[in-house]
Amino acid sequence: MISKKALSLDFLKPVIELEYQIQQLNKIVNANKLPVHTEISVLKKRLNFLKKQVFESLTPLQRLHLVRQSDRPTTLDYIPLILDDWLELHGDRGGTDDLALIGGIGKLGGSTVVCIGHQRGRDTKENIARNFGMASPGGYRKALRLMQLANRLKCPILTFIDTPGAWAGIEAERLGQGEAIAVNLREMFSFDVPIICTIIGEGGSGGALGIGIGDKILMLEYAVYTVATPEACAAILWKDSKQSLEAAEALKITSSDLIVLGIIDTVIPEPVGGSQANPISAAETLKKHLSIELEKLNQLSSRQRKEKRYKKFRHMGMFYEKILK
Repeated sequence: MISKKALSLDFLKPVIELEYQIQQLNKIVNANKLPVHTEISVLKKRLNFLKKQVFESLTPLQRLHLVRQSDRPTTLDYIPLILDDWLELHGDRGGTDDLALIGGIGKLGGSTVVCIGHQRGRDTKENIARNFGMASPGGYRKALRLMQLANRLKCPILTFIDTPGAWAGIEAERLGQGEAIAVNLREMFSFDVPIICTIIGEGGSGGALGIGIGDKILMLEYAVYTVATPEACAAILWKDSKQSLEAAEALKITSSDLIVLGIIDTVIPEPVGGSQANPISAAETLKKHLSIELEKLNQLSSRQRKEKRYKKFRHMGMFYEKILK
């Protein structure tokens, strides 16, 4: 069932209204013991058909609004459903512990893994505490510390990407935000262990790339991955953030676009209505894909993985020009 928090999304209103009608009809039927179960079944089938129609035709901007909903599962929602014996680790050993980027150690099947991910809040208070999932330099340095630990212990690395971008405040610049992300990019290419990155919500700009260099890049069906938010892109190109619809189309931010472009490797299907409609089912599907990809990567030597990882990213953006005579 779609959450009431999604009421602000206009494209979901027909679905929410039909769900509400079915709920009310169920209450009347149960209260009065009316024999209309066949009619309710017909309405439920109609609801499922309507959901499929709506979600199959989402525009890029609508997908972005969908993954920004507060009921969308976050890193800390997925981890207990995917990993056993999870233990969160804290601090960058430089005096900070950024709550916008979390990490720790756990078990995926029989393998001990280090998992790192952006963490948004559920409400205003939590979002302020976690800076809306926008990590500081300390967050990226904490992620690097944990990835270096994983490399020493020969543990695979899993990253979950869900951020509108890295924190861009004056304090972040003073503390070396660009340098922190750049070091992560360099070091992630050098690690011997398998790295699997998954975009679970909004993958924005360098904030996503700071934990986004991997042997395999997975992406949930309705997630988005972009060099800049459509609002920022529209403001830069046309000096008008209201043209974000056109910007979203041009940026090619959806999973279906990005797999064609070779930016991601696998699109992970979500339940009808998105992961927020059935987080347990979404987590089971994600866990299955992670296990399969990890098993494949473990069959390669560290040298082979590093070579493939490097070539993968070097090929991104490659194109050929036809010279007109």
